[in-house]
Amino acid sequence: MSNRFQAPRGTQDILPDAQPYWAAVQDAIREVTRLYGYRRIDTPAFEDAALFEKGTGDTTDIIEKEMYSFTDRGGETLALTPEATPPICRAYLEHGMASWPQPVRLYTTHAMFRYDRPQKGRYRQHTQFDCEVLGSPDPLVDAEVIELLWRLYERLGIRNLAVRLGSIDDPGPRKAYVERLKDYFRPHLDRLSEDSRRRFDRNPLRLLDSKDDRDLPFKAAAPKLVEQLSPAAEAHMATVRGALESAGIPCVIDPLLVRGLDYYNRTVFEIVPTDDERAQGTIGAGGRYDGLIELLGGPPTPGIGFGSGIERIILEMQRNEVVFAPTPLTEVFIVHHGAAAAAVAFKLAVDLRSAGIPAVVGESGRSFKSQLRSANSSNARVAVIIGEAEAAKGEVMVKDLTGAGDQHAVAIAGAVSDVRQHLTA
Repeated sequence: MSNRFQAPRGTQDILPDAQPYWAAVQDAIREVTRLYGYRRIDTPAFEDAALFEKGTGDTTDIIEKEMYSFTDRGGETLALTPEATPPICRAYLEHGMASWPQPVRLYTTHAMFRYDRPQKGRYRQHTQFDCEVLGSPDPLVDAEVIELLWRLYERLGIRNLAVRLGSIDDPGPRKAYVERLKDYFRPHLDRLSEDSRRRFDRNPLRLLDSKDDRDLPFKAAAPKLVEQLSPAAEAHMATVRGALESAGIPCVIDPLLVRGLDYYNRTVFEIVPTDDERAQGTIGAGGRYDGLIELLGGPPTPGIGFGSGIERIILEMQRNEVVFAPTPLTEVFIVHHGAAAAAVAFKLAVDLRSAGIPAVVGESGRSFKSQLRSANSSNARVAVIIGEAEAAKGEVMVKDLTGAGDQHAVAIAGAVSDVRQHLTA
């Protein structure tokens, strides 16, 4: 039996070859959020578990099945963060952001933890890009949030997308619809999935969110909330849709988009590939939650936001054949042999790095030939070669690794300047 450790199930190591994707996503996030006036916020990796029970809902899969919760040595029940919105809303209240100019636009990239069945693009630890706007009921803010996410995907080379747009009205008008929905599903309860039967009384809207094959025929024929919206909610959705169309963002109305908790209202949306029918096709999703801040103990405060998993974004970039050139390990590789040459090599590397030039020193004791193979493997542009004879004469050999392999001797004192000239030529 092997004693070697492996990464826990549902987690992954992000190896160096994958880092260019992560860097590209993080760079695009910084640029897009800057263009839209968002500021970064970072919240703790764990919070009071009750925050998520209130802010995520104790009838959701996250709370019922997926949350990593634990009791610490002080007896507090805590949870690793499964989603970003409740912690950001908690921070908004805790730090008096209601006194800031409204609305407050915040974003984060945060590790999330959910005990879910691992699959491609979905991990038990994943990193989520999240934006929240707190303090505005304006439907144009809803459209702006959706546009921000859309523009991010565009910058990253993701194509063939569409916005699925819906509305779940406001809590008051929604109550009558929920009763009609229950009346529709009640005769079919014995044929529904176990999850749907359990949700029937506790969270009936989530019957429309089921992916279970047993529920799909009944879900498709269920009454549609978007067909009976209150006038205010209907006007809100029309404004959002019109703004997106004016921005050239294709959207379709999806009557089955729901959020199961009472504090959600009006706009809900998902962004999905139009050429991919996988069950996990959604790249990003969000919605309006005008009742959440009040539920957490604050004054009535409108809010809207979204979440988009970075692993899922990268998967879609790869599916769209976004590729990056190999990243050179270094610009300069210093090949040396002998004790005197080793001392010169180490000091030269210090000087090159101080001048802002990446440099790697070959391993002492290895042959010139072996070190030059390593230099080529590193994709360095220049090799600096130092043997005992060169060290004794106070010079080094500078060799071009990108062309015909030309090389020339240069005094040690002028090596940094010579290498810089070569790299900028």
